[in-house]
Amino acid sequence: MRNHKEALLLCSVGLDSTTLAFWLVREGIPFVPLFIDYGQHCAATELATAEAVLPLSVRSDLRTINVSDVYKGSSSRLISEADLWSEAVEDNDLYFPYRNILFLSIASACAQAQGINAVYSAFINSNHAKEIDCSAEFFHRLGTLLAQYGSVEIRMPFRDFSKRRVAELAVELGVPIGTTYSCQASSCIPCGACPNCVERLAALRSLGGNDV
Repeated sequence: MRNHKEALLLCSVGLDSTTLAFWLVREGIPFVPLFIDYGQHCAATELATAEAVLPLSVRSDLRTINVSDVYKGSSSRLISEADLWSEAVEDNDLYFPYRNILFLSIASACAQAQGINAVYSAFINSNHAKEIDCSAEFFHRLGTLLAQYGSVEIRMPFRDFSKRRVAELAVELGVPIGTTYSCQASSCIPCGACPNCVERLAALRSLGGNDV
């Protein structure tokens, strides 16, 4: 059965993807939010957040795919949660190989199966991303490949944005910033020290905000 939506959005309920969801609504682009459970320790928190933070008009369209077996047994602290009271977590402990390749491939397959021709992703010009599949060159090559061998176009409207620029747009769009969740180290309460938290807090403080 073909879908009447025009796009599919990779939704992680962090500041970036939530802002993109509100942007798509403003632009009048009907979309399906897609949440991927890859075994991350905060999956339950993220999914509950998605059901609360997404624009009301698309919450009932939220789709979840579970691929947690792919990373079963991984030592990444994104999978195996550390006890932050007794264990130190370094940036490299949060490294996750091929995650973006997996996400974009799954989203593209889902989109094409539903007759949707565009996948939106909120990847930005991050200063802390270490994954090999986070570069502009990678995204360009993958997008070209998917377009050549299928009907799906990868769109990243925020690709050249800084986190501050996303935060500015979030304020403009009325995004409930304090409800979004993007901590890498804690599954329930933002730690304030992981790369995602640090970048987020810096952006909000630069706007004069205290929201976490």
